[in-house]
Amino acid sequence: MNHRKIFAATALLLAITLGFAQPAEVVKTQCGTPTGQQRFPVLSYRELPQFALPDPVEWRGVKGVNVSWADKNIRYPATAVPLAHSLTRQTLTGWRGERVFAQAVVWTARPAADISYEISDLSGKGNSKIPSACIEAGFVRYVMADELNKDGMSGCSSRPDHTVYDSSMVADCVDPSLKSLAMSPMQTQAIWLTCWIPQETPAGSYRGTLTVREAGKAVGSLRLDIQVEDYVLPLPKDWTFHLDLWQNPYAVARYYQVPLWSEAHLEAMRPIMRRLAEAGQKVITASIIHRPWNGQTEDAFSSMVNWIRKLDGTWEYSFEVFDRWVEFMMSCGITGQINCYSMIPWRLTFPYFDSAENTVKELHAEPGDPAYADLWGNFLTTFARHLKEKGWFDRTAIAMDERPMKVMQEAIAIIRKIDPEFKISLAGNYYPEIEQEIFDYCSGWHHPFPDDVVARRKAEGKFTTYYTCCSEPTPNTFTFSPLEEASYIGRAVAARKADGYLRWAFNSWPLEPLLDSRFRSWASGDTYLVYPGNRTSLRFEHLIDGIQAFEKQRLSKEL
Repeated sequence: MNHRKIFAATALLLAITLGFAQPAEVVKTQCGTPTGQQRFPVLSYRELPQFALPDPVEWRGVKGVNVSWADKNIRYPATAVPLAHSLTRQTLTGWRGERVFAQAVVWTARPAADISYEISDLSGKGNSKIPSACIEAGFVRYVMADELNKDGMSGCSSRPDHTVYDSSMVADCVDPSLKSLAMSPMQTQAIWLTCWIPQETPAGSYRGTLTVREAGKAVGSLRLDIQVEDYVLPLPKDWTFHLDLWQNPYAVARYYQVPLWSEAHLEAMRPIMRRLAEAGQKVITASIIHRPWNGQTEDAFSSMVNWIRKLDGTWEYSFEVFDRWVEFMMSCGITGQINCYSMIPWRLTFPYFDSAENTVKELHAEPGDPAYADLWGNFLTTFARHLKEKGWFDRTAIAMDERPMKVMQEAIAIIRKIDPEFKISLAGNYYPEIEQEIFDYCSGWHHPFPDDVVARRKAEGKFTTYYTCCSEPTPNTFTFSPLEEASYIGRAVAARKADGYLRWAFNSWPLEPLLDSRFRSWASGDTYLVYPGNRTSLRFEHLIDGIQAFEKQRLSKEL
């Protein structure tokens, strides 16, 4: 049997033995797929029904179909009257190259069978314009969400029984693929707009129109003005903000029902990862062992490296999947850094294929054990050589998260012995004793670095960032979080004079993310920021808004 077949067999054995592959037919729903709807829909889908009924008294004075601009920072409930009156003109201001955001609402007292919208070009002086193609718009869809813990102190808890938590349908998913919809009496529907002003746009005022139609007939026309200022925001690839949203390719394979690492898998991921690149993402998330986080997500991270112990007891590694993943992500525009998880997994067990016994085995070894040093010394020697051959060594970091200082010191000693030039990344507590060893250091939001440490690290060319997870009640990006919190994050990073932000889950989708954002372990939305079908979310767009503010502040200081 040649090496390719051995590696393929090893990957399959590991997937089956360790539970990384799960047939679609045995997956059970958390919330109940609407009757007649295909499991794991991509192009179109029906939401779960609203269970908050409209109040007829509140709707008593509403007549017909109404259209208005609305506050971009509000998630409008589907069964409440959104506004007391209509606002027909909206003025936005932005730099050339900046994305600006707006939200409109439609609400109706009677049935409306076919509501659609149309956005015109925005015309400026002479022949200058912002084409409508630069505006991504979509109806805002509703998804099931829960809440923080009852004490309001965090969203970290095991949640096997969702009835313990108050749940609601919240506005979050932006769906450009839904071109029209029917509205029931006493219903509200939002429309989200993201306008990416082309960098070559001349400064000045631009005017266009958002027209809402019912069965093809206009029921509302809203004027949109954009004031373009004579400053230029660079392309996201040139932003300095160190954005690190962890990607989960395994979730995409399961949801899209495609073979892992096949061409169909890569093509399913491509628009999603390009969207991430367009947010300024700098880091590729790579798993170099099985289950670095002990399978905490719906779709566990498998290893992108095959570990094989040969007949003579020496080690051999296949980097075929790792290379395929990194090359794919670079083709999507994410080229800054490769973070490889993890030398210190949550469960200190390392699976490998034993050629002598033709089976998968597990080695348990802890930092400080001779077996641990031997295991990682062999791997890192080969890995460093491979990375240098690929030209990736200088952008790769051996990454750990939320590990105690003592075990970090053991791991750092092994890394430095193998190659002193290896970069190291840590998301976790701030330890002064090891800080200077860490190239990319990320601390919890409410545990700030000392100001002098941040300044020194910046001068040394190192990254100092912050993360939020289930433990931060605010600011955060849960599906129920106030939208201003996502916008605030980038601005607060600038105020702290830090370099960026980490969120552990860009797309670690729960079972049916378009329908139900709740998860068995944490508050809803903790596991993802975007939806299948390359749908963005209100919170992801607000996060981008804050990152742009960070970049504009930096450039303004330079100017």
